[in-house]
Amino acid sequence: MKALKLTKIAAVVLLAGATLTACNSATENNAKDKTSKENITQKAAVDAQSDNISSQPELLSGFEQRLNIYKEVTLTADLSHLSANQKQMVALLIDASKIMDDLFWQQAFSQDKASFLASISDLTVRRFAEINYGPWDRLNGDKVFLSQTTTKAHGAEFYPADMTKAEFEQSEFSDKKGLYSVVRRDNDGKLMSVPFSEIYHDQMTRAAAILDEAAKFADDKEFANYLTMRAQALRTDEYQASDFAWMDMKNNPIDVVIGPIESYEDQLYGYRAAFESYVLIKDLAWSEKLAKYAQFLPELQKGLPVGKKYKAEVPGSDADLNAYDVIYYAGHSNAGSKTIAINLPNDEEVQLKKGTRRLQLKNAMRAKFDAIMLPIADTLIVPEQRKNVTFTGFFANTMFHEVAHGLGIKNTLNGQGPVRQALKEHASALEEGKADILGLYMIRQLLVKGAITDGTLEDYYTTFMAGIFRSIRFGASSAHGKANMVRFNYFQEKGAFSRNEQGLYSINVDKMTAAIDSLSELILTLQGNGDYQGVDSLVKESGVIGETLAADLARLEEAKIPVDIVFKQGKEVLGL
Repeated sequence: MKALKLTKIAAVVLLAGATLTACNSATENNAKDKTSKENITQKAAVDAQSDNISSQPELLSGFEQRLNIYKEVTLTADLSHLSANQKQMVALLIDASKIMDDLFWQQAFSQDKASFLASISDLTVRRFAEINYGPWDRLNGDKVFLSQTTTKAHGAEFYPADMTKAEFEQSEFSDKKGLYSVVRRDNDGKLMSVPFSEIYHDQMTRAAAILDEAAKFADDKEFANYLTMRAQALRTDEYQASDFAWMDMKNNPIDVVIGPIESYEDQLYGYRAAFESYVLIKDLAWSEKLAKYAQFLPELQKGLPVGKKYKAEVPGSDADLNAYDVIYYAGHSNAGSKTIAINLPNDEEVQLKKGTRRLQLKNAMRAKFDAIMLPIADTLIVPEQRKNVTFTGFFANTMFHEVAHGLGIKNTLNGQGPVRQALKEHASALEEGKADILGLYMIRQLLVKGAITDGTLEDYYTTFMAGIFRSIRFGASSAHGKANMVRFNYFQEKGAFSRNEQGLYSINVDKMTAAIDSLSELILTLQGNGDYQGVDSLVKESGVIGETLAADLARLEEAKIPVDIVFKQGKEVLGL
């Protein structure tokens, strides 16, 4: 932001800026002490780890080659069409996003961010730790890459370190499965929940104040209303009203996705949401081209390759598709692999009443395609099908993945409640797998209808295959990673692709189509039945990387193809 006189806006920014770079373990610990929720065992463990951090952790052997897996990309967009007010608003949204970033550090890692990073003397290693929001390689199964560090807890910092699954499941307390609370211990050592707005009170209050201030600079009244409601949500942990307000926005050239949103960081149960933010500039021309696809959702839902009862839900009619240039990532969205498309809100009630919004992050998508997808195709796809790997295919596969989240079934058919709760920690992996498969189903149907006129089915399938190789390199521990492996192994079993003696892959269009339909039916049935054991078996048996695939992925490393991108971003980069 350009220099301003000491006005109310400057006071808000200075208030936020004064504490943004300091990690908030002290703030969180104060909140914990105030409510007496941590036991002695946890405190001793944290103290011991703090002592270790102060004695210079070192890079573990075997990780030297991992330090260069990210290619830096400058995150910019054309802001010349924005008004002075809008530019000031964008700067404020970035300030609020920085607080989300700090909050995610606390949710992911128990150590103070500033002191942890300062303890790493090697600048390259320090940058790698910063990208991963801790000492775990997020694109390598969360493996520890620094000495003096313990294995990443599946429940991150959402649950007590000494809590077992059995203890959690046998305990009864309020908001047990809540998205917007953490689990702690009371004075008697029993489990209890603490709302985000309480345990992160100071930061949530500052972020809310910045959003309120940003709303005053919004030229679009609906966007101003959303910012005000989102600010209130941060203060109260009540997000549904602001989700509805976000769905009602249609004409705002600037957007922000901010707050506790996705539950992927909670790998123990998938119940609790992590903080993140995206600041976005709408691409009006591209968005206009995409708008036509939303109207097909009800028809495509009816045609899903599964029994009628598994597709009885009707997708919301207000769903829309838009393209954006993203200008700032923070928190969960910025940790490890970078998101290139968004499908929100996650609230099942909002989805059924309003649908969802699908945001395609075009500039980030293009950066990944050029730096990663094309080199992967040249290395692993047979020469005669490399021409079928296209940006149009990559964009469409990514877009319809997000659209497909709106299809299928949100609530179990046997009274187990939402699919998300019934399938627990496997819910996210199966949902991501569903979105990938149904996205391909949609593309095939829309090509037949003539709604999609660019490219061939072979283009989309071959690009999808190259995309599997790209995504598998993120590791098999995340929801997306497990989904990728289940799909890869299923396709292999069904003959959807083959591998020749040179280690190059080719697509069989007919067998791929059959595999897509049968896997769609399997996933939708598991979701509708809330079949936790069935999903658990599927993930354990198929959600793994085999030796042959591992060797092929190693060839991508030998070719020095980046695994993902990382951003040079911020107000200075944007000239604000």
